[in-house]
Amino acid sequence: MTPDAPFSAGYRRVRGRLVLADGKSFAGRSFGAGEGTGGEVVFNTGMVGYPEALTDPSYRGQILVFTFPSLGNYGVPMDGGGDGLGMMFESDRIQVSGVICARYSEEFSHHQAVRSLENWLESSGIPALTGIDTRALTQHLRNHGTLLGRIEFGRSEPSAWVDPNRRNLVREVSCREPRVFGRGRIEIGLIDCGAKYQLIRDLLRHDCRVTVLPWNTPFPRVRGMAGVVLSNGPGNPRMARSSIEAVKKMMGAKIPILGICLGHQLLALAAGARTFKLKFGHRSHNQPCLDLRTGRCYATSQNHGFAVDPDRLPGDWEEWFRNANDGTNEGIRHRRLPFRSVQFHPEAHPGPGGTEWILEEFFAAIS
Repeated sequence: MTPDAPFSAGYRRVRGRLVLADGKSFAGRSFGAGEGTGGEVVFNTGMVGYPEALTDPSYRGQILVFTFPSLGNYGVPMDGGGDGLGMMFESDRIQVSGVICARYSEEFSHHQAVRSLENWLESSGIPALTGIDTRALTQHLRNHGTLLGRIEFGRSEPSAWVDPNRRNLVREVSCREPRVFGRGRIEIGLIDCGAKYQLIRDLLRHDCRVTVLPWNTPFPRVRGMAGVVLSNGPGNPRMARSSIEAVKKMMGAKIPILGICLGHQLLALAAGARTFKLKFGHRSHNQPCLDLRTGRCYATSQNHGFAVDPDRLPGDWEEWFRNANDGTNEGIRHRRLPFRSVQFHPEAHPGPGGTEWILEEFFAAIS
């Protein structure tokens, strides 16, 4: 199907467009909420997992472009789970600001589906456009770098460009109060910078009690815990100054730390390194990462727009993983102390398994 193929009679006839900050625009039709929005336009090359992607807090403030040619064909499942960790979603709401795809599949079929993607987006107030040439759009973003954009519907268009990286997005997605999951023999602190539910699920597979804490939790609150996990999350890691300062104190107390995604960047900043913005980020399920200790390459799930500069790490740290595509850093370890982090998602969801051993290694060191 090409983006200008005829629409079925069931499609809404509301026309809209995606306008980029450099003046490039792409016309399409609405299948979500009818109000315009603004944000950072990014693309994901995954072939499945749109319910998980849309609810991933790491996408906060972003207009998400799906490069797979069809979206919505298996509908949206019910968010179950009496413990508050719905098995199909990664948070309690849609986190993206808008959705872009080549073709929206009006008909859906899956034994777990309870509603259409269009219905979910409309009821959540999230605008979406179909009929977009996503190949041309993705090539444009790869050539020019990530750009700000707006979804516009006539007079409902936003009045100004919205740059989410100027906001403390971590504060927007973090929990407000501590929450405790599990009844294991050891207590793990999870600093919630936008933690995916799957991370909590994976931690609970070990004999532990997980205390989920707000992003700006002061150091004394984690004193005495067996270890601390720094979660994934959105935006520029430098905006989370309170988290960085707390991590410095954790390292001073030699509390075992595992950082994931944004947590990797926070650990690196606390150690004295620096971070920088990638041209268009890593958002896919097949990013190849090399373990520099063993030489083994893993296919990983990723969702981030910033990276760590390993050349700025102090001498008592070492690079652990490296991206086999562009050579950027994907993990660091302290040479003597129990501090480590990875840029990718060992918990995946969506994405391939195979790196769960990173969590197992962390628990083995603190048990």
